Amino acid sequence: MRDVISTAKAPVPIGPYSVAIGTEHLVFCAAQAGLDPATGALAPGGIRAETDRAMRNLGAVLEAAGLTFADVVRSGLFLVDMADFPVVNEVYGSFMGDEPPARTTVGVASLPIRARIEIDMVAVRRPGA
Repeated sequence: MRDVISTAKAPVPIGPYSVAIGTEHLVFCAAQAGLDPATGALAPGGIRAETDRAMRNLGAVLEAAGLTFADVVRSGLFLVDMADFPVVNEVYGSFMGDEPPARTTVGVASLPIRARIEIDMVAVRRPGA
């Protein structure tokens, strides 16, 4: 089983990829930047606003797959400026609850559309869900 997951509540992909692909047990969410799905523009206000919007976009993708942040088992954060790490942790943590997933955070030289952060996730489909 392989299904393409999409939602109007998250930005349209800017390249040849799907926002998420689901299998029988896992959902792989493509990295989301802080793009407003209504305008296609980066959320104004810097790293806090971009991180919040990226997480909301991922929440919409997970919802389209019938999942929530509680189902996420792994996430990857890609930061242009590692000095943003404390703010990103604060915003990210506000979405992830008391049992956050495993995570990788990587500093990168640049991201598409001049974003300061992108976040990807892998979630598990629980039996009977």
